[in-house]
Parts: sequence; structure tokens; C-alpha cells
Amino acid sequence: MEEGTATAAVRLGPGNEGPVQDFLHSTLTEAGFECEQLSAEPGRPNLVARLRGTGDGPTLTLLGHVDTVRADPDEWSFDPWAGDVADGWVRGRGALDMKGQVAAEVAAAATLGESGWRPTSGDLLLVITADEEVGGGLGAFWLCEQHPDKVRSDFVVNEGGGELIEHGGRRLYTLSVGEKGIFRMRLRTSGKAGHASLPRVGRNALLELAGYLAALSEQPPPEPTPEGEALLEVLFGKPFAGEEGIRAGLDRLRAEQPLLSDLLVEPMLGVTLTPTKAHAGKKANVIPAEAEALIDCRVPPGYGEDEARRQLEALIGGGDYTVEFTEAVVGSRSPMDSPLADAIRAWLADVDPGAEMAPTVMPGFSDSNPFRAAFPDAVVYGFCPHREIDLLEATPLIHGADERVPVSDIELAACFFHELPRRMLG
Repeated sequence: MEEGTATAAVRLGPGNEGPVQDFLHSTLTEAGFECEQLSAEPGRPNLVARLRGTGDGPTLTLLGHVDTVRADPDEWSFDPWAGDVADGWVRGRGALDMKGQVAAEVAAAATLGESGWRPTSGDLLLVITADEEVGGGLGAFWLCEQHPDKVRSDFVVNEGGGELIEHGGRRLYTLSVGEKGIFRMRLRTSGKAGHASLPRVGRNALLELAGYLAALSEQPPPEPTPEGEALLEVLFGKPFAGEEGIRAGLDRLRAEQPLLSDLLVEPMLGVTLTPTKAHAGKKANVIPAEAEALIDCRVPPGYGEDEARRQLEALIGGGDYTVEFTEAVVGSRSPMDSPLADAIRAWLADVDPGAEMAPTVMPGFSDSNPFRAAFPDAVVYGFCPHREIDLLEATPLIHGADERVPVSDIELAACFFHELPRRMLG
């Protein structure tokens, strides 16, 4: 982006995907793809590009989004919108989340199309969305609801996995097989207004709220999930089943690699409750009669409002408060074993012999969720391989300052996206 555009992006946030979608549209059309842009709102197009096969078969979709979160140049050591290459790194906002992956997907797909390759069974589909960073209402959700036949998929590869973990002398690559649900809630307390100079006259709703928020310095205990149990078994080579097993495995991991526990494993296990916003009072000299806080709650796939509320009440106890859910997105998962998992595992064995795959669940949201919801029989994974930068180094850079990715990892990802369609579609 130009300097003036970067300033606007800081002010306005995600948006203006049109120019990059036009470029990708042109690139894939020239490579033989049937392309169209579908927009829920002017200037926010989604790109759907199909390379038709010569016979019936599944549709393999390479999914990605081209919007990014904001960036404040004052927090970076280089221009957030540079998009340059320096000392072996591709630098700038979106390098990891996820323009780097989109570039690898499109480069691989265009190379396949230009070479004359066509699937012998099924179609290769690229779906490049807008609006993912603010929920996908103009992007993946809208496409799946309004144009399901155009994006119907049997296998989908998206963001969220492929990071390298080194543990116990072994090399593991994550495969994101699910993501947690989001059940944000508003916690409200009531009191009695009074003059702030007479603190014993009123009942301060803010102080009551503060007591409940202090209780959220603790988190609900970890709970067993299929993916959590499978991940711990891969990490340690032995099963950790049930509540006692999960806690034992997590304790062991905290002792050996606490950062890996904090960034990946512990967020997968059970409900998390994080206060993010609070508000009370209208005047500086009035005891507030009402106070509220927004709680960001993430739950494992399959959990709903009842479980979110139960875990909140278990931490803060009973009292004179109300809870209102402001957002409800049910988590989703795909089977850990599938032909797509087999194809990824086989490719990995060729490029990094001895490496293994480790199933994970994303604690955050991605476009995988609407695809799983719209197409229940589809297998949807997150996988974009990174071998030079590992999970512990990459994760803090996502949505953070100085976001960057090694050039060699973009090249590795392009090799993967070039090979996967040929393995899956012939």
C-alpha cells in the first residue's frame, strides 16, 4: 500500500479488498480458471475461481481471506504495509494472517492451470474471501448462505495449522481439525446511585462488578476433548484420557514447555472466560447504579450457551447480576482421519521424513466455521506448512507488530498447494 493508504487503514480498519481481488481474478483467469467476484457490499468482493476436471469427483477448495487487521506504524520497526522482502523475510501486515498463504495458494493453482493440468476427477476451487477479520458477514458466511452451490466443497484447506512444533526431539506439524465456539456475554450488576462524596449512602454497582471480574483471574479447569486427548498422546507417545489424564498431561507439558502449553494446548481444553471491556457511570461525582463488562467466552466444539453460563457461574458464584449473550457461534470440528489427512501426511513424509502431524483446535475463529456449518459432510482443515519459523515464534506475530514470514516457508507452502490437488484429484 501507499503511505496515504496505510494511514487510512489504521483509521478505518479492514476493507477495500477490491484491488487485490482484481489482481487475483486476472491471474487465475489467465491460468484457465473460471472466475467471478461476488459482493455483499460494494468494494468488498469475494473471489470464486474454479478449475474444472475431466470427470466426476470431489471438489477440493483452497480457502483464504485477503483482509487484515489494523496496524499502527508507531508500534512497528518497519512499514506495516511494506509487503517487501528483506534478509529472507516477507514483511508486513498479513504475511502470516493470511496473505502469505493466499499468495502460495494462488501461485500454485496458477502454475497448475498454466501447465495444462486438469483434475481427472472433481474440481479444484479457490475461494478468496473478504471480511474474515470482523466475522465474515460479508465473506464466507454470506457466500455459504447466499451462494452455496458456487462454493460447495467436499474437502477444504484453510488457515490455522501447519505450524512446526519441536518437542522431545521430534518434529510435529499441526493440523487444525476444528475451532472453538464464541459465546460473548454481557455481565451486568445493579446498585443504588448516590453522591460520590458519600460512598456509604449508595450501593456502587462498579465495585460489585469488580468483585466478579476479579474471580475471572482464574480459568475453568481443563476438560477432555477428543482433539486434546489426541494431541497429548502425539506429544508424549502415550494416552492421557479423561479429566485426570488431561490434567496430568497438561501439568507435564507446563513443566517441559510452558510456552507451548500457553499458546496451543491449554486454550484447546475447555471453556475460557476473558473480560475485555467494562463500563459504568455517567458522571464523575455520581455513584454508578449500573455497571457492565463484556466477557469473551470460547468453548470447545459442541458446547453451547448452557455450558458457557455454567462455567461462568462456577467461577464467580451466585449474586445479584444478569448475563446476556451478545454473540453465539457454535464451534465446529472435522474428523481427524480422512483422505485429506492421508494426503497431507503423505506429502509431509516426502518433504520432511520422520515428521508427524498433530491434531489441534483453533481457539479463535476462521472461515472454516461457515464451511463446516453449510456443508456438514465436508472435511475442513487448517494447514499451511512452515518449517523455518516454528509455532512459538510465529504465533505472537499474528495480529502483532513486525509481522513477517520466511521466504522459504512461502515457497514450502506453494509446493504443498501445488502437490495437494494432484494427490487428491488425479
